[in-house]
Amino acid sequence: MLFKLLTAIITVLAGVGAALLLYFVLNKLAELLPGKLEHKVKPYLYVLPAAAAITIYLLYPAVATINASFKDAAGNSYVGFANYTDLFDDNGFLTVTLFNSLLWVLIVPAVTVAIGLAVAVLADRLSASAEKVAKTIIFLPMAISSIGAATVWNFIYESRATVGLQNAVVGLVGAGPVAWLEQSGLRFNSILLMIVLLWMQVGFSMVLLSSAIKGVPGDTLEAARIDGAGERAIFFRVVVPQIKGTMITVFITVTISVMKVFDIVYVMTNGGFKTNVLANEFWNQLSTFFNNGKASAIVVLLMIAVLPILVYQVRTFRAEEAMR
Repeated sequence: MLFKLLTAIITVLAGVGAALLLYFVLNKLAELLPGKLEHKVKPYLYVLPAAAAITIYLLYPAVATINASFKDAAGNSYVGFANYTDLFDDNGFLTVTLFNSLLWVLIVPAVTVAIGLAVAVLADRLSASAEKVAKTIIFLPMAISSIGAATVWNFIYESRATVGLQNAVVGLVGAGPVAWLEQSGLRFNSILLMIVLLWMQVGFSMVLLSSAIKGVPGDTLEAARIDGAGERAIFFRVVVPQIKGTMITVFITVTISVMKVFDIVYVMTNGGFKTNVLANEFWNQLSTFFNNGKASAIVVLLMIAVLPILVYQVRTFRAEEAMR
């Protein structure tokens, strides 16, 4: 344990030290330039490490992935749009994988924001000590990895009544054990998987929304009360409009996480029983079928789907900054 702690400390110190040394060297290089040229070049030198990191770890892999999506399974020769047409000609991909991914996007972000907002409002009405305890308990799942959470919920959904908590509860009313994760009717098992992510994300939503609610000016609320507005009207007509930006941020952040969801599905069902999603299908194509071209095509589809959301988020941030 002590060795791991020392390793972590040394790693952090080495990383910070390397960054400081890099910027020290860049600063010295800028000082070698004559006159005004130093002040013009220095900002670009400071941005250079971040730009290089983005290029190496983000832009280059993105371009390489797009290129690979037009190649065959082994990545040797170009096949045009064959990988994309194969995906959209596959009825299972359309009716299961794509449909489930859309279902996750429609349900999880909206429910996360709604529950997070409700919990934030209720927790803020508790005493200071009780509020801290409640928020800590609700936020705890955020500290658990997705694989750990999926493992925990696997025990809850376990079909054996002696192991599965949910079947134990059902058994109290005389019902027999149910294989919950195999119930694909109306995508019931997919909804059970969504609950795991909701359990993890509600704490994140609650913390941000609670902070936003506390930031609403008290004078605004008092003025609304003086005008005769009820608590419900104050909440929906005064509080919600003022925390709209935070709600959008939470919604978009959770949406991006949902579109990339993999661990929960992989650990709990591996996409079986009609629970497959895009990220899990990518993994299957890459590691099970060894089809690099089709796997890359799925990643490109994810990138295309996420891009409009990112653009909207950037525009929202810029609009908020312009209003301040």
